[in-house]
Amino acid sequence: MRGWSRRDRLEAAIAVFFVFFLSGCTPLRTATPLRQPSREVREERSAQSMQPVAPGGLAEVPYLPAPARMDLCGEPVPLDREAVYERFDREFTLIVYNHAQVYLWLKRMQRYFPMIEERLRHYGLPDDLKYVAIAESDLLPNACSPKGAAGPWQFMAGTGAAYGLGQSRCVDNRFSFQRSTDSAFMLLKNLDDKYHSWALALAAYNSGDKRVNDAMRVAGSKDYYDLCLPLETQRYVLRIIAIKAVLRDPGKYGYNLPARYGYRPVQTDQVTVSLPGPVSIQTIARAANTTYSEIKRLNPVFRTDELAAGAYQINLPSGTRKAFERNFKSGEAGMLLAGNSASSQTAPSPAPGARESRVSVRHASPHRTASHSTKQKRRTAARKGRVEKKSSRGPSSRVAPHKGAQRTRHKAAAARAGRKKKATSHTVKGKAVHKKPKPRGAKKKGGKSLAKR
Repeated sequence: MRGWSRRDRLEAAIAVFFVFFLSGCTPLRTATPLRQPSREVREERSAQSMQPVAPGGLAEVPYLPAPARMDLCGEPVPLDREAVYERFDREFTLIVYNHAQVYLWLKRMQRYFPMIEERLRHYGLPDDLKYVAIAESDLLPNACSPKGAAGPWQFMAGTGAAYGLGQSRCVDNRFSFQRSTDSAFMLLKNLDDKYHSWALALAAYNSGDKRVNDAMRVAGSKDYYDLCLPLETQRYVLRIIAIKAVLRDPGKYGYNLPARYGYRPVQTDQVTVSLPGPVSIQTIARAANTTYSEIKRLNPVFRTDELAAGAYQINLPSGTRKAFERNFKSGEAGMLLAGNSASSQTAPSPAPGARESRVSVRHASPHRTASHSTKQKRRTAARKGRVEKKSSRGPSSRVAPHKGAQRTRHKAAAARAGRKKKATSHTVKGKAVHKKPKPRGAKKKGGKSLAKR
């Protein structure tokens, strides 16, 4: 190329460029065939290519129309009425696009719906009533409302007590899934017998039968869809219908939960114990070789950290019943029969030879020590004038009552005996002058009138 001119070199470079451009600079093909993607990958790519794309490059949100026909417990819903359809469409749209909540419902349904469906068959009630628990509490046993309703079926305190869900300081049976389910079905059955309409029965379950009766009287109709009820109750019944529409066929709306991802029913061992005194939940957990949080999870009815004296049915982790009974009988649980173990660890041991306080450890709170209880007793007895000083060196000796208590006792005795204040006397220029006490209510000097003598 030394003899080439500048023009020849330029033409050669152009020729080489065209050769590479026409060939595309592609690598040589080998005889080994390329690996084909799997069927799942091909289906996923096909679905992505078929998905509509908005002009801005974002995937469009598909529109899912609400069903045109629905029924509630066999009763048709008048969706042909525009106002009713719009109310139903609102609840359906809010639910069907709430993907996270729907998947949580589907998971919890596998745990609780078998038990609920069995109780529905026992009472002879429609299967649609199982969706009421979702509308009430999202199938959460510890659900509470700001108005005081509690449990998976959201019972108020008075209604729960009337249907067998008693409440105490330590236990609230409204949080028991099994017992509250039976109570809810008994209440719903009574309401249906009263109104002969499941829509009205559910409205009364939500807002009370008195409010439903007033609404029927004002509207002059017994049709739920004609009543002017509070907004919460108006949405309540149609929300149950919308929940049914989505969950009875979730695959129709794109929800496909594999069975292995659902929550399994909780397996427990049940024991009945009789406690002679307060016992902490931590002590019960230690006797069952489990944790405090596990006992609270399996027993949502326990609302405090300790159980008062009485009989209880306790749910234990599966397979721990024998260990619990063995520890319970042998006393290895640590003061299980004597009282609260947490209190015994906080309270200091009494001094040698000192008399034990009448307020036993099992009645004391974890933050109240024995010395504090003794001081409180002495302070209370001092106000009543019956305190007795104790000496660690010798026998006890009497102590004079408190001055305030003594003064109060004298005044009370004088009032009971009806004593009068004695007349006072003083001397004026060597002569004794007796001064009678003024009657009660007399005016001072310069007043308009004197009290009647």
